[in-house]
Amino acid sequence: MKTPDQILAKSANGLPQPSWTSRTPTGNHSSEPKSQPQAIPVETKALVNMIFARFMAIYGHKFKSCFETEDEIRIAKREWALSLRGYGEGELVAAVNRCKETLAWMPTISEFLAILRDIGGDFGLPSVRDAYIEACMHAEHPLRHRWSHPAVYLAGRNTGWFELRSEDEADVLPRFRYQYEVLCRRVREGEELELPVVPAIENKQDSTVARYMLAFAEEQGLEPEFACSLLYYLTLPKGSATRARMKQQAQAQLDAKGLQIELPDQAGPIVGR
Repeated sequence: MKTPDQILAKSANGLPQPSWTSRTPTGNHSSEPKSQPQAIPVETKALVNMIFARFMAIYGHKFKSCFETEDEIRIAKREWALSLRGYGEGELVAAVNRCKETLAWMPTISEFLAILRDIGGDFGLPSVRDAYIEACMHAEHPLRHRWSHPAVYLAGRNTGWFELRSEDEADVLPRFRYQYEVLCRRVREGEELELPVVPAIENKQDSTVARYMLAFAEEQGLEPEFACSLLYYLTLPKGSATRARMKQQAQAQLDAKGLQIELPDQAGPIVGR
């Protein structure tokens, strides 16, 4: 039996310390069939373990009355994990907090999912799964889409539009999840993310920077949307730290793709125009 101090010990994000998190596995038990129809990410299993540990602290004997045996807890955890794949830690913490404030009993899976949808991923951020689907659906022409949140566009851009269009989900989703969760943390910490103002720039045909972006895309054989997102830093004040940082990130993106292209410090003469 764990002491009250052990049960109430929590980390900074509101989840229990790993030392008292239930060690009951979320699947792959010897009594289960060897072939599993659906794989559950290790990260999701860990999050479900922490959710159940927090529910135990919040609901006490009410939580224990929901399960009679360790096998019941194990089976329940697997079902929760299957339903919560794709959700990040911040979204799940917010949903557990909502449960603590509004529910007298531990929620069912459907009730918990409804709370997640109602919260909207907190701060208006969609779930990782919804963000990934949105990024894949609009990876062909990202600047023509009205994004649900700037973090979705930026995560797609940082992951790579070509990769989102061409690679298997098993390969590209983990990279997208990492990029998206980094951006989500920045949003939750108060940072305001902004989309590139490329559509407005493109509509101003007399804009030197806009015409340079399009000429650069043509000269380097890049998609206009991709080139404009790379060169967005040219629209920022010269000498600013933000401009330098965004240029460095854009160059790193090109280098990661193996493209031998050196980005300019400023918009120069337009070749052939």
